[in-house]
Amino acid sequence: MEKYSEQEILAIEESYNTLIQSVEETMTLEEVGYVKKAYELCCQKYDGMRMRSGRPMMLHVLEVAQIAYSEMGMHSKTIVSALLHNITKCTDVTFDEIKEMFGERVMLILKGLKKVMALNMSKISTQSDAFRKLFLSMIDDIRVVMLIIAHCLCNCRNQGDIDPDPDKFFEIAKFLVIPIVHRLGLYNIKKDMEEAVMIHENPKEYREIEEKITMSHVTQEEKMANFLLPIRRGLSEEGLDYTIKWRTKSIPSIFAKMKAQNVPFEQVYDLFAVRIIINNSRIKDEKADCWKVYSIVTNLYQPNPQRLRDWITKPKASGYESLHTTVKNGVDWVEVQIRTSRMDEIAEKGNASHWSYKSSGDKHQSPDEWLNQIRGILENTDQSDFNPFDDKRAAKGKSDKIYIITPQGEVKQLPLGSTILDFAFEVHTQVGSQCIGARVNGKMQPIRYVLSNGDRVEIQTNRRQSPKADWLNYVSTEKAKSKIRRFLKDEEMKDSELGSSIFHRKLKNWKITINDKVFTDLMKKYDCESGIELYNKIAINEINLVEMKAVILALLEKESRKD
Repeated sequence: MEKYSEQEILAIEESYNTLIQSVEETMTLEEVGYVKKAYELCCQKYDGMRMRSGRPMMLHVLEVAQIAYSEMGMHSKTIVSALLHNITKCTDVTFDEIKEMFGERVMLILKGLKKVMALNMSKISTQSDAFRKLFLSMIDDIRVVMLIIAHCLCNCRNQGDIDPDPDKFFEIAKFLVIPIVHRLGLYNIKKDMEEAVMIHENPKEYREIEEKITMSHVTQEEKMANFLLPIRRGLSEEGLDYTIKWRTKSIPSIFAKMKAQNVPFEQVYDLFAVRIIINNSRIKDEKADCWKVYSIVTNLYQPNPQRLRDWITKPKASGYESLHTTVKNGVDWVEVQIRTSRMDEIAEKGNASHWSYKSSGDKHQSPDEWLNQIRGILENTDQSDFNPFDDKRAAKGKSDKIYIITPQGEVKQLPLGSTILDFAFEVHTQVGSQCIGARVNGKMQPIRYVLSNGDRVEIQTNRRQSPKADWLNYVSTEKAKSKIRRFLKDEEMKDSELGSSIFHRKLKNWKITINDKVFTDLMKKYDCESGIELYNKIAINEINLVEMKAVILALLEKESRKD
């Protein structure tokens, strides 16, 4: 293996120094020491290793760590794990050695990452909600999700490193990682990922929109300067310390609007977004200050009432707070976002970083509280009705669901404790009825085998197989129990019809006629609660017909004596 060149070593050292200077601002000396120790281990083990593009592996892991710290607000254990995320896969370092050097938590984070990365996604449909649930359910420590986001973003920025299937990588980024990033409020990361996905999927359209934005840049600057001039004057008159930023909306966002509205670039409804940030707003005055700015803007420009979005009264699940309105500037429409500097910090970096040092009431949080809140956001399906500081709602236990993958890549949800037989009936009644076992992750297992989360299951069937009464001991889902009981009942009715036919044919042959009283006594004699049960026993040869004839004759004689 060819060692790194002198130039590459300098680039690695520069990247490492940037990371250390960053983490030293918030970490203790002991925590910084662990980061340095992880770096030294990487230098020792990765020397000469390269990404698919030829880029040094060391630059990749340092970039993932820098993203996790600077852009996501992660802390020491996640940064150490980011540096080590490939170490057990690419080198001879073991998990036991990781535990000894960096502690059990780092080892568990890396084990969790390896478990998720080992999931064969080549045949899984990543576009379903069930897949997202499977992904999250496999993760015990939510910091694994943060590492995956950082790793995905790094690959988006270095697409030559993606190995081996770029199409699948961008599908996973689009349908799994970007929605998670959005829920966490990491909007800058989301924008970068969306642009990478669009460049991969629609490069021609991306370049065309980019070119039109560049060509109209001078005109845009002039328009926005004129638009903002009276707003600046109004804000200053109110004594507000403010910052104004403006931008053309992201290319993927514009492209989505073009498709949704079926219009060309020139006719997109609102190409521009202005952000007004109030720098001197006190916590208790934040809402009033935002509405004050709203009043100034809408007194100057006509608003569209249907485009008002009030996320300061009811923040998004991610913690995002902002007041959005869209106003008319001549023939153009401009989106105006109004927020305080505190709100802007959360909007820029996401609440993940905000929560890492602060919660409501300015109480410092434990790592467990922070992780529970992050998991709560990802698992909560109602974007609008979530309080990130509601510990009762955020503190969730282990899921009572498991997610199983079919050979076609479809994800099925089942209760915890489900067996192969449960899964077979979930796929189809006939598949369940004819099930003789399954290949679970490539290995044959019996029908009573209890499945685990993320198992890939291929049911084996035989046309001669049919449900048995003891199958009820091997299933836990009501669906499977119901199907088995129904089959057994149907079989019992078939046997009963056969037994009834045999019984009445024999009576005819014997030239015997019986009444209801004799039939009832006959059922009691053979310990049957119903005629169906008696007929069933006849059909399956549990009753000797010669003996039954003698019993009937005895009952008839007894009946005649009574008369």
